[in-house]
Amino acid sequence: MSRRCQDLGAINLGQGFPDLPEPAELIKSARAALSGHSNQYPPMRGLPELRRAIAGYYAQTQGLSVSDDEIIVTSGGTEALASTILALVAPGDEVILVQPLYDAYLPLVERAGGIARYISLTPPDWRLPLAALAAAITPRTRLIIVNTPNNPTGTLIDAGTLTAIGDLCEAHDLLLICDEVWEGMVLGTARHVSPLTIPRLRHRAVKIGSAGKIFSLTGWKVGWTVASPALSARIAARHQFLTFTTATPLQWAVAEGLALPPAWHDAHRARYAAGRERLTRGLQAAGYALLPADATWFVTIDLAASGLPADDRAISEGMLAAGVGSIPVSAFYAAAPETGYLRLCFAKQDATLDAAITRLAAFRAGIEGGAAT
Repeated sequence: MSRRCQDLGAINLGQGFPDLPEPAELIKSARAALSGHSNQYPPMRGLPELRRAIAGYYAQTQGLSVSDDEIIVTSGGTEALASTILALVAPGDEVILVQPLYDAYLPLVERAGGIARYISLTPPDWRLPLAALAAAITPRTRLIIVNTPNNPTGTLIDAGTLTAIGDLCEAHDLLLICDEVWEGMVLGTARHVSPLTIPRLRHRAVKIGSAGKIFSLTGWKVGWTVASPALSARIAARHQFLTFTTATPLQWAVAEGLALPPAWHDAHRARYAAGRERLTRGLQAAGYALLPADATWFVTIDLAASGLPADDRAISEGMLAAGVGSIPVSAFYAAAPETGYLRLCFAKQDATLDAAITRLAAFRAGIEGGAAT
């Protein structure tokens, strides 16, 4: 979609990267690190200073107590997922994936020799169906992968649901990967809850984090895993032979960024909350119905509630022709996709969002006009 937007001169609200000014504090730290710190290999598990900063960040924001040997710094959240899945999944193991899902989950599971089983969140509130999850577990199930805050829906899994997942994991001796890369972009009133705060999951869960999402620096590719020492040792053994380590100056910069005061992080998030409000208000005025979302850089259009055909791919193609790129939510499914929803990214400058709103309003008016004739 990004390539097609570039070719057609369309506004790209498809791919999730911001075009807002980048955090000056992080850029300054990275520059200083290039000349003031070593540019050679850091420790395989990550700079001690960064691992301490990650632990401090989670203690402050989520009440987590994390030790140094529970953290592994990786080259982005996707490498964190790859190291973890390759460490925990053996050929023939079944892995339960929750749709809509990040597109790396399935190929990584298959690369490890695992067999994917699917359950789906239930729209329009995108709740995780615990009965379906329990029914999907077989004697060959080894792992469950969940994503909270969820991309593309922007919803979060609450503590009660995580506790129920913990009960299932304990009863069936399962492990859990929780992709939490959007934890720093909770924009609504909901509270992010990590599985590591759930007692029955503390030694069964792997937390995936991302500096790229926390600081809106997606190209830095600095991520991490947090898990019990026993699980971390297994993950480190895979990480060592994937990327081994991550750019040293960027690790220094992220460490300093995580130590910034809560007020800084609040102000950083506020820019994105304002973008969400601007896009939401404009689309609603144009007649689009949007689903509630508490996190990420995305809003979801409910096509049927907007009076539009529920063919998300066809509508996305029509919007592209009208000058705006979007992503059909069905693209986040490997089986039996929901087809009535579109994802739009609001992490853009005001002028970009306003231009997109104008084009999408004209697109919808054109569909209504065509239907009337």
